[in-house]
Amino acid sequence: MVKKILLGCIAAISMQTFSSLCFAEDPKTTEPEKEMTAEQFLASLHFQNGNITLPDNIATLKLPASFRYLPPADAERVLVDAWGNPPGYESLGMILPADRSPLDESGWGVIITYDEDGHVKDDDALSIKYDEILADMKKQSEENNEDRKKDGYPAMTLVGWAEPPHYDSGTHKFYWAKELAVEGADANTLNYNIRVLGRKGVLVLNAIAGMNQVNEIREQMPTVVAATEFTSGNRYADFDSSTDKVAEYGLAALLAGGVAAKLGLFGKLFAMLLVFKKFIVVGALALGSFITRFFKKK
Repeated sequence: MVKKILLGCIAAISMQTFSSLCFAEDPKTTEPEKEMTAEQFLASLHFQNGNITLPDNIATLKLPASFRYLPPADAERVLVDAWGNPPGYESLGMILPADRSPLDESGWGVIITYDEDGHVKDDDALSIKYDEILADMKKQSEENNEDRKKDGYPAMTLVGWAEPPHYDSGTHKFYWAKELAVEGADANTLNYNIRVLGRKGVLVLNAIAGMNQVNEIREQMPTVVAATEFTSGNRYADFDSSTDKVAEYGLAALLAGGVAAKLGLFGKLFAMLLVFKKFIVVGALALGSFITRFFKKK
């Protein structure tokens, strides 16, 4: 079942599953490609267990034995080399289940990022009309499909909530899950979203998996939510109204996809592309064109 794919094919639009890797020594040279088996690739990853301090000491993870962590550089390698996503996505690392390889078909992970856009007020927590937001999101996904098809991407439809939105006002943690259907795909895709509100921004955790894994993810994500905490001085309660910036958006904007949350063009695009997990490879020219068309509407 082990097949070899070229890292260089990232520049072409295609879809294929991953079993092993073939890496180029240096894209700037013409040296022969260096082959790396799946076993060698896994052995080269620096998995960490237990208590983890995320980059810049922004937050900590207290992982049970059922999970492990990959630092940013290795998380990038898994996202790009193993799962076929575009390079250049800056994260704080990735949380993965400890009982399987990220190269397995059943493998999944939680990508961690941090958006320092200001202190997000949760005043709207009790007034959010989740059904109306879902209807708007579905409409937007349908409208965007015309541009997606023009740029060579399959249509992607928001089916509905895989896990209804829930905000815990005590811990200031907001989580929900979406089910997405991709044209031509054998199964629907699951995006499980966690937002941990802090003093100056939001810690973003996105779990990427297939809908056939929804029961497992639903069972496991509360553990991930509980394991994630801001460090002292960065917590929600540490907010100082006399010195700290307040974000220009609330919880509803986070849920609606972050259009008002100023995640950055590539950040928004990548969050959307990740729903394909390891089955998408994006051409550089198509990528640039899609960014322009998609966000011109926004």
